[in-house]
Amino acid sequence: MSSLFKNVPRIPNAMPPAFTSAGAFVLGATALGVGVYNSLFTVQGGHRAVVFNRVSGVKQQVYGEGTHFRLPWFEYPTIFNIRSRPRVVRSPSGTRDLQMVDITLRVLHVPDVPFLPSILSTMGTDYDERVLPSIVNETLKSVMAQYNAAQLITQREQVSAQIKRNLQDRAARFHINIEDVSITHLEFGKDYSDAVEAKQIAQQEAERAKFWVKQALQDKRSTIIKAQGDAKSAALIGEAVKQNPGYLELRQLEAAREVATMVSSSNNRVYLDSDSLLLNIEPAASRA
Repeated sequence: MSSLFKNVPRIPNAMPPAFTSAGAFVLGATALGVGVYNSLFTVQGGHRAVVFNRVSGVKQQVYGEGTHFRLPWFEYPTIFNIRSRPRVVRSPSGTRDLQMVDITLRVLHVPDVPFLPSILSTMGTDYDERVLPSIVNETLKSVMAQYNAAQLITQREQVSAQIKRNLQDRAARFHINIEDVSITHLEFGKDYSDAVEAKQIAQQEAERAKFWVKQALQDKRSTIIKAQGDAKSAALIGEAVKQNPGYLELRQLEAAREVATMVSSSNNRVYLDSDSLLLNIEPAASRA
């Protein structure tokens, strides 16, 4: 049997030894590169990372900005954004005087960095979606109930400060820091708006009535002063006539001059006697 295979020609090796070594090197380098790549992760600026280990769970260490090492497949990082982020919450609330107010609040918040592992374990990366809407609405309604509708306008800054204090206390339980709270929109119900408008119209009407009363009183005083002046003038004229009858002749000459000036400036021709022109100033005794 062995003699049969002696005459069979041997097939030479199709792959040279050098090529086999090069392929093994490339394969090893590729595997090493993939391993190194999967062993590193980078934390960008304004972010922090928390690593989850498949054996021990969430690590309590918080990784800062830069490149860090991890065990491939056993560990993977979760990146948190720690920049200040705004969240707008709209909530209809009732005031102390039972008026409905549609209020919009802008809340600026950041996570408490040392407690990021606890946040990841209890709430996840969407912690703000889970926590802020409920605590903002509850805090907003409790504060609005302490003020009436007019105070929300006149004491707006004070209301915002109280909402911020109460919200900071509530959010601290969930390891969320509230940096700023501002009221961006405040709208009252239609009934209250109509009542305010009616009140403004009534105030304007009252002010207008006060003006007319003051003007009537002023006209009355003017009439009284004018009547007193006329009476005083008549008394003085009567006294002057008694003391000097020529006073009437002087006034008659002044009247005649005015009549003559008026007639002379007219385009019509007018013929008047001395009596009509008030020029007959001869004393009554001589005329008789």
